[in-house]
Amino acid sequence: MSNPGSSLRKGADFVAAGLVAPQQAAAIDRVAARYAVAITPLLAGLVDAADPGDPIARQFLPDGRELEASDGERPDPIGDLLHAPVKGIVHRYPDRVLLTPLLHCPVYCRFCFRRERVGGDEKALTAAEQATALDYIRARPEIWEVVITGGDPLMLPTPRLAALMAAIEAIGHVQVIRLHSRVPIADPDRIDAALLKSLQLERCAVWLAIHCNHARELTDSAAAACRRLSGIGIPLLGQTVLLKGVNDQADLLEALFRAMVAHRIKPYYLHQLDLAPGTGHFRTPIEQGQALMRSLRGRVSGLCQPTYVLDLPGGHGKVPIGPFYLDSVGGVTDWQGGHHLYPPAP
Repeated sequence: MSNPGSSLRKGADFVAAGLVAPQQAAAIDRVAARYAVAITPLLAGLVDAADPGDPIARQFLPDGRELEASDGERPDPIGDLLHAPVKGIVHRYPDRVLLTPLLHCPVYCRFCFRRERVGGDEKALTAAEQATALDYIRARPEIWEVVITGGDPLMLPTPRLAALMAAIEAIGHVQVIRLHSRVPIADPDRIDAALLKSLQLERCAVWLAIHCNHARELTDSAAAACRRLSGIGIPLLGQTVLLKGVNDQADLLEALFRAMVAHRIKPYYLHQLDLAPGTGHFRTPIEQGQALMRSLRGRVSGLCQPTYVLDLPGGHGKVPIGPFYLDSVGGVTDWQGGHHLYPPAP
């Protein structure tokens, strides 16, 4: 595992790296006193400090506006805790569960929906807590898929990750293990031979969803890490959050989704930003997201089309939110805005 001490965590670190002016250090430290802060050297090196609207800086550099709450925001925006029967498990849908073995990340997104929990004193599940979580899965034959998330599961020490993967595979009714991670983007050297071996299973299908919001995040080293993962047969999915000032333009989403597909990452979800505290300055209207997705329909391959989703507050799950092409009277709108009857008139 990479040395976590190399990450930038305090105002002085950001000043020393040339990312902010000295007078901004105190504001960063105020945010860091409330929410976890870390950015890896790789991502810090992508920041254009001369650009006040730099999309990499906007995602990862603390901003004083994070301490300002907006209407409707909530500490548990998608209702994880309402569906947590035992520590480390979220069971929202009948056939799958989330397993959160740790709540630490290589980099902390400034818009994280779990920002009230990640990076704090609650580190990894203890051996007893993990055993209880696995017993929960064993006792429920309807669970077909285990989604390992966090935090970032690829930050687990490799022997522990290997043991966890093997323990889940030994549960006969589990067919699919999906991991959610920023590591291939933020710390791609972590994707080494030992980690790859820990993900190679005999029976269960293993999928990996990679969080990426801007094409510049797909560096040469990140692309190489993705090739190493896909090279051992792990399908890669892309998770993207629609963010004001980062990717809320059609050309930026087009570049991102094309880059993903070129690196064998299938764009999976475009998320409407969740109502986490202090994230209002990132939020876009749903209507804008629908318009962006509509504009992409004819200009990029179907491989580049994610599903635009909203995770409903209160723990009610994800729903696709368009755009919509079929109206209530039998009309269909094509990607260029033309209107057609279906079935066609005789």
